[in-house]
Amino acid sequence: MTPTPTTLLDAALRGVLLALLLVLALVLGRDRPRLPVARAGALLALGLCVQAIGSAPLFEALVPRGWQAPFVAVSVGNAVLFWVFVQALFDDDFRLQPLHAAAWFAVAVLAALNCAVVADSASVLAPVTMGLQRAVPLVFAVLAAMAAASQWRADLVEGRRRLRVFIVVAGVGYSIGMLAVRLVSPQGRLSSLSATADVAMLLLIVAVVAWRMVRLAGSELFPASWAPVAIPAIPAQEDVAPAPVAPAEPEPEQDPDPAEDRLAESLRHAMAVEHAYRSEDLSIASLAARLSVPEYRLRRLINRRLGHRNFNAFVNGLRLAEAMAALADSSKRELPVLTIALTAGFQSIGPFNRAFKAATGLTPTEFRRQKLAGS
Repeated sequence: MTPTPTTLLDAALRGVLLALLLVLALVLGRDRPRLPVARAGALLALGLCVQAIGSAPLFEALVPRGWQAPFVAVSVGNAVLFWVFVQALFDDDFRLQPLHAAAWFAVAVLAALNCAVVADSASVLAPVTMGLQRAVPLVFAVLAAMAAASQWRADLVEGRRRLRVFIVVAGVGYSIGMLAVRLVSPQGRLSSLSATADVAMLLLIVAVVAWRMVRLAGSELFPASWAPVAIPAIPAQEDVAPAPVAPAEPEPEQDPDPAEDRLAESLRHAMAVEHAYRSEDLSIASLAARLSVPEYRLRRLINRRLGHRNFNAFVNGLRLAEAMAALADSSKRELPVLTIALTAGFQSIGPFNRAFKAATGLTPTEFRRQKLAGS
């Protein structure tokens, strides 16, 4: 077979894409192996390598369907990995769960069976199983978009906020676009032109994400370590020891900014004196309005000066600090834990207990018993 210009271009693009994906997987696996986002990202990069090979027109034309089944399984399973990666990328408290592996396995098995058995059969189940497979990219693209968009305003990392928008638009647009192309293609196979366009779009998306991740990995995109949520100390509760780790790497020293210093003092007063964090509907927007500053300035101050990556985590840390002080106070030993939680700003006992256990390793009752043991 004489290679055509389109074939040569397609092969070149796939080669560049494979090289970029392998480098990205290596960097993620080497530099931050303990972070769920690094693990999910490395797996997605490797899965996309398999997809780039399996979706090549020459591969689809020459390789028997039975041998294509594993490639199709991994390619369809990438929709699940994309969803998991987006969750891990934008939620510093994300943990990989058995549900994520089960979802990938179910989707991969469905795609493999469709490719190897159902596609060429006259089974009455074929329209159902093929319909389910075609729905997978759309369903998980929507789930990924929801994960990226959730709590977008609470994200304090400016670079990550911009990346959210790109991933939602590009990732979801790519998934839906290629699904539409395959639906109108004979037997779901891409033509040589559409296959080249597919790999070109994927290469562009991966290149932008890789550039942003490499550029921001040291300070913005990823947390400094995989560690429990830190509890900010406030002056009224200096007797309570804060958690031992900060949620983000501190910014390098810069020349003093009088305006930022005034904003920092206003924020300290609002939190330590006025206890603004006790308001259950407190948001970055409402706090910025209270302090009469633009949202971006308040977001930058909390992120760069105080080292927090998420506004809700910052506020919950203050609430936990107050609750810990009350639980350690012998004069409040008869005060119910629920009352302490509600006073600090938590809306119910369930989220309070989970946040408290994540930050201290103890339940509120165990913490109180330990602190008051000698009094």
